[in-house]
Amino acid sequence: MKLILLTTITLLLAVSANCLGQASKKQDKSELNFIFPKGELGPAENFIGKAWNIGIVANDSVYNTVVGNVYFEPGARSNWHRHPAGQMLIITDGVGYHQIKGHPRQTLKKGDVVRCPPNLEHWHGASPDSGMLQMYILPKTEKGIVTWLQKVTDEEYRGGN
Repeated sequence: MKLILLTTITLLLAVSANCLGQASKKQDKSELNFIFPKGELGPAENFIGKAWNIGIVANDSVYNTVVGNVYFEPGARSNWHRHPAGQMLIITDGVGYHQIKGHPRQTLKKGDVVRCPPNLEHWHGASPDSGMLQMYILPKTEKGIVTWLQKVTDEEYRGGN
């Protein structure tokens, strides 16, 4: 009888602790789940707001691929830019935007995968109310890495073309 009572109490404590943990996770939706360190602050000439970058896979002559992670603080965004061999983005947390020149702005969220075609101007960044974490993959780096262009206007950021 004591063993059953002890087991029941232990089970109730475990369930209670789990419920409390779930409740605290639901209360703070603004905190993102960082997989990698924040990295270095991106240069102001290429970003509006604060964007932090860390390299994960450095370029080399074997794989010719760069992989990294960017954290965009709420409201931060890249300039328009293009990649000679294109770029892939994997959104790992938060909410943000992506736009290819001449196309409507897209909203991005955790789990989205974006393919930016070679040499097409595009930008990406966080929404005004949430930061965004993204992994980027730059293939075929022997063709080049990135060409930075003009700042994204507030109208473009808000969804106007």
